[in-house]
Amino acid sequence: MYRFLILAICCTFVHVRADAYHIIGGEIYYTYVGTAGDGVYRYEIVLKLYRDADFTCGPIQGCIDHFENPVPINIYNSSGTRVTNALQLYISQTKSLRDTLKNPCLAPRTQNLEVAYYKDTVELPASSGGYYVTYQRCCRGEKLVNIYDSEHEGSTFYTVIPGTDKLPTNSSARFKHDGAIVICNALPFTFNYSAFDPDGDSLTYSLCSALTGGATRSEAASTNPPPYDNTVNYVAPYSGGNPMGGSPQITIDNEGILRGTPNREGKFVISVCVNEYDRRTKMLLGTHHKDLLLTVFNCKTNIKAGFPSVLSNCIASPDLAVTIPNYSNAGFTSAYYWEFGDGTDTITFDKTVFTHQYPDTGIYKVKLVVNRGLSCTDSVTGFVHNYPGLKADFTMEGLCSGDPIRFNDISTYTYGKITSRRWDIGIPEGPEFASAVSTQLSYVYQEGGTYTVTLHVLTDRSCSAELSKEITVYEVRPYAGNDTILAKGQQLQLNASGGEYYAWSPPEGLSSVNIADPIASGDKDVTYMLKVSNAQGCVGYDTINVKYYSGPEIYIPTAFSPNGDGQNDQFRFIPVGITEYLYFRIFNRWGQEIFSSTDFRKGWDGTINGSPAPVDTYIWILAGKDFTGQSILKKGTVTLVK
Repeated sequence: MYRFLILAICCTFVHVRADAYHIIGGEIYYTYVGTAGDGVYRYEIVLKLYRDADFTCGPIQGCIDHFENPVPINIYNSSGTRVTNALQLYISQTKSLRDTLKNPCLAPRTQNLEVAYYKDTVELPASSGGYYVTYQRCCRGEKLVNIYDSEHEGSTFYTVIPGTDKLPTNSSARFKHDGAIVICNALPFTFNYSAFDPDGDSLTYSLCSALTGGATRSEAASTNPPPYDNTVNYVAPYSGGNPMGGSPQITIDNEGILRGTPNREGKFVISVCVNEYDRRTKMLLGTHHKDLLLTVFNCKTNIKAGFPSVLSNCIASPDLAVTIPNYSNAGFTSAYYWEFGDGTDTITFDKTVFTHQYPDTGIYKVKLVVNRGLSCTDSVTGFVHNYPGLKADFTMEGLCSGDPIRFNDISTYTYGKITSRRWDIGIPEGPEFASAVSTQLSYVYQEGGTYTVTLHVLTDRSCSAELSKEITVYEVRPYAGNDTILAKGQQLQLNASGGEYYAWSPPEGLSSVNIADPIASGDKDVTYMLKVSNAQGCVGYDTINVKYYSGPEIYIPTAFSPNGDGQNDQFRFIPVGITEYLYFRIFNRWGQEIFSSTDFRKGWDGTINGSPAPVDTYIWILAGKDFTGQSILKKGTVTLVK
């Protein structure tokens, strides 16, 4: 009985369609590691799969954009019979593969791949015909130029372990390089894609056809037995021997060197076969097959030197060092030669912003040369105006709305003069003020609040600067109350507002003059002046008129004339000593209510439902309470005249 060290026993797979669009190449090889007795040979099996690391599935149904783990391989004897259940291989290592074109005349282009190594050890009994170790999977990468419908074209990777009729202790050849390959369209390339053999066997190389196979996720059922001669469906005129065209087309020599000059951009699958011969017997021991991805980019670059045509050093510091940006369009390893106009020059190798120290102020002519001495070169000139030391600043005097606030320009300039200044007072769509002479601006803000004030300054050296400051304008909103009519002897509770500090005058009849809510009492008409202020010193004034009548009483006219002449146009009552109004109603001669209000300030304007009421006599009724708590009920008539 022979043994397998790591085998999946009776593996069952749910049949789910899952297309591995990300797999774009691979190979499988083996290494003889000794015997296990009783005519059993032990081999390490390695499956390498490559994927496009930039590919993501997005909305593609059933798509896979990562390495599966584990994956099954199948082992067949020379007659095509599977000798065991599928062997599950697990990932032992992954590596990122990145190839970037590095050429001073070409735009940097990059191909990102990733390779996964699946490993396991298997024991196989001696066999005359040897064994096929096979991995098959759908599908290949997206939009391959040389394979029709590559998203649904499968892959087959296999290796043949020689039997006792040849050399069962052999180890197969394997390729030396895992790198991604990127080349430029219409430019010749050379790439070393050679293999090595652990036994020192003789190797020859050829371009061969990529193999198809593997239709579903259930590889155990879908893997085909040998022989493996079903090739992918190449797009004409491409083939295994001419996988990407070109002039001259791609070839491989017996040292494993790929050469060619592509004539089309895109991604191509290239298959390389390595024949392994025993150096002693000249016997063919096996053919090792590997698919690889070769990406052809359009590498045309319009080399263009670039930096500002005029660069003004207007920083606040008087430092004469100038920061110079590089806007050039160049290749991956381009060199940048700078002539600064002060007798010095330098070379940089990237477009990082750098600083050059000038010895003095002045206007300097600067020249930039990209790839000096190469065929792909370009140059540009510009000027540096080096007059630094411009600092914009201002102060302000005043804090209160309604009063002038003065702004003082205190900007300074080390190597020149400030020739003009412009103020933005921070009011949307508000006025702007400019002056070439005055350093001061006065402005009256009508409302308090926070404003962003900006000062723009311009110099005789064409330098400009600006500074914005957020200022707070404070205000008081004095309110002494509404003018009031009182009955003689009736007290009035004042309720001022609008600030933090209050002062009343005259003091006669007031319980206090320095609070917001003193009590007023008296029997003579008076006008109180209210002064309101805040902690910032802002001041405002208001007045309240207090009139005294005999009462409590309600004074009601007997007639009114709503003719729009501004005199006696409304019918309303004048309360004296009345503190509560229950209702004020007016009826026509038929008892229909035509007006109602509980606000003595709102009278009847002589209309009914918006239309002028006829000349007539109307009945009114009023109810309320006076300041002593007594109820008042009055009735009467009023005549509407024109």
